[in-house]
Amino acid sequence: MAVNLDWENLGFSYMKLPYRYLAYYRNGQWEKGGLTEDATLHLGESSPCLHYGQQAFEGLKAYRTKDGSVQLFRPDQNAERLQRTADRLLMPQVPTEMFIDAVKQVVRANEEYVPPYGSGGTLYIRPLLIGIGDIIGVKPADEYIFTIFAMPVGNYFKGGLTPTNFLVSEDFDRAAPYGTGAAKVGGNYAASLLPGKKAKEKDFSDVIYLDPATHTKIEEVGAANFFGITKDNEFVTPLSPSILPSITKYSLLYLAEHRLGLKPVEGDVPISELDRFTEAGACGTAAVISPIGGIQYGDHFHVFYSESEVGPVTRKLYDELTGIQFGDVEAPEGWIYKVD
Repeated sequence: MAVNLDWENLGFSYMKLPYRYLAYYRNGQWEKGGLTEDATLHLGESSPCLHYGQQAFEGLKAYRTKDGSVQLFRPDQNAERLQRTADRLLMPQVPTEMFIDAVKQVVRANEEYVPPYGSGGTLYIRPLLIGIGDIIGVKPADEYIFTIFAMPVGNYFKGGLTPTNFLVSEDFDRAAPYGTGAAKVGGNYAASLLPGKKAKEKDFSDVIYLDPATHTKIEEVGAANFFGITKDNEFVTPLSPSILPSITKYSLLYLAEHRLGLKPVEGDVPISELDRFTEAGACGTAAVISPIGGIQYGDHFHVFYSESEVGPVTRKLYDELTGIQFGDVEAPEGWIYKVD
């Protein structure tokens, strides 16, 4: 590779790559987009994305396989989730074909920045949809920007597949009961900054949010989804209209059932019933799987499998999922898109 980077120690931080994709929505339709070397977005000071939060984003990755080729993991699911978020915020949908084509353009143009196979690194891809234009009243924009940029990344959490501890938030909610919790919008993440900071000050990785209506059920783990493994070989994950539907979570639900023989269960996860789980973890595109060593809830600290060792089922799930993503394990039909 021509790019000289420390592939083994990338971390998770922004890096300005040569190319990104940009398209405008004007006069009721998407104009033809394309690659640009300009990393600065040009938008008016009254753009609704800046004042009223009319913006959405996605996150996905490109993976280098053993034979040197590059592939994407379920980008159609990211396109569909962005479409659902766009509907929630009265923004125009980015068609799936346009979305995937744009992702591939960005990956191809920056292919030398896709980390080598075996380094553990990936090319993180960030699609962004924002409302722009000269509007000052509270209403949807007339014009929009759809852009995608990318950067090579390593592990989201330092240490990789290592258990960390989380703190149940009793003072903050991630989302309102009928709000935008299921949409991938920036406001949800802005609201999480303060509780996340307070958790880190107490030496926890992040907070666990309970359901906003009753504060009795686990919903999300920071910016990731929760899962637990029971003594009866169930893969359990919360189901709620205010949880962001994680593509990683639904992939794990499928793999747990069809590859590991576990019983997949989506439903309520009462915070009072942590004893039913022998292992637990957080999952998402950025983190992949982050094993949960223990959870602090009030005065009680509950340890799952171990504070220092990864549970066997969690490791099998991680190996199966990453094996598919890097091309070492056969993928279910339709999950992998090759970047030609």
